[in-house]
Amino acid sequence: MALHLRPDVSTTDTEYGTVLLDGATGRYWQLNATASLALRTLLAGGTVDQAADALTEGYDVDGERARADVERLLDGMRAAKVVRG
Repeated sequence: MALHLRPDVSTTDTEYGTVLLDGATGRYWQLNATASLALRTLLAGGTVDQAADALTEGYDVDGERARADVERLLDGMRAAKVVRG
């Protein structure tokens, strides 16, 4: 199942990453550049492994750490009910 932002969640790119705003609750999240890259990869239909690969290609991080970070991000987004899928 593909990952999608909920319809009432909007995004804005900043010089530091991405801000997500939940229009239903007024809550927002600031994602740094690495979290933004991982989330964009997942929203484009990529897998956790593909998002981790994108991080290892763009940043000085090993694959195991990148995968754990992507999983933690995804778990947090799901717990906050910002994403579906």
